[in-house]
Amino acid sequence: MPDSIPERLAAFYDLEPALEDFGEAVIAGLSQPQKTLPCKFFYDEAGSKIFDAICDLPEYYPTRTETALMEATAAEMADLFGPACHVIEFGSGSSVKIRFLLDALETPAAYTALDISRDHLIAACQSVAADYPDLPVNAVCADFTRPFDLPAGPTNASRTLGFFPGSSIGNFTRPEAAEFLLSARQILTGPEPGFLIGVDLRKDASILEPAYNDAAGVTADFNLNLLVRANRELGSDFDLDGFRHHALYNEAEGRIEMHLISLRAQDVTVNGRTFHLRADETIHTENSHKYAPEEFAELAESAGYTPERLWIDENRLFSIHYLTVDR
Repeated sequence: MPDSIPERLAAFYDLEPALEDFGEAVIAGLSQPQKTLPCKFFYDEAGSKIFDAICDLPEYYPTRTETALMEATAAEMADLFGPACHVIEFGSGSSVKIRFLLDALETPAAYTALDISRDHLIAACQSVAADYPDLPVNAVCADFTRPFDLPAGPTNASRTLGFFPGSSIGNFTRPEAAEFLLSARQILTGPEPGFLIGVDLRKDASILEPAYNDAAGVTADFNLNLLVRANRELGSDFDLDGFRHHALYNEAEGRIEMHLISLRAQDVTVNGRTFHLRADETIHTENSHKYAPEEFAELAESAGYTPERLWIDENRLFSIHYLTVDR
């Protein structure tokens, strides 16, 4: 049964996803030979606002390129998908890009948003419901990276369409991406299931590295905010002036890596545990994997999908893949 339904929503289900403990995750990451901090903790209130600013930077091409590609191809997508789609967005966040699709689709049957952040999910879905008053809008608070049983969709749906924009799949390692695709197949159980996924393309480091090392230092603020959050929430003693942001393209792995470089030998205490960092030692905070179109198609096929359509912008920066689910 759905939980108490917030205003304007057709249904709300709180699956009470287990939240990883921030302190435990920081200690575990700093205990590794290559120190790490988990990127999922970037998005506190301050981090989310900084990321919104990143999306508007001249060097940061992914957001504006995907947005333009969605605008240019939405009508074609709508013709392909047909009427009465039940659209399920994975990691819906602020539910911004879904609007290009909803505007183009013919009488969509429903929109279901999946996200782990309960309050943000409800607020975003209420905004969609207000702007699309004839569309049933459902919110499901869940960890979309793990299998779960999605509540039954609308009975009038002719197609189930998963949507995962923003190249968020690039934050997974390649094995994790395959695991996510397998998990998503178990969620996309309605009629004629398919999956629409935004995927950033492999390209020259001269384009990639400036996108993550912007001249204004906004991405540096985003990366360092992890330390700000640890100091605030865990009582740790990271010296912000003792670290420098750096992003590099690891061509062999096909990924951008974000690091925080220790500018000197120093000790950091977190929840009573002390960690030593050497001068120039790095804390690895995020990966953003890039794919050649055929590389992602092979990954999708290995997870039980059939690549059906591919859209790429004219500068070959970004791709959107449409996959159907093999049964």
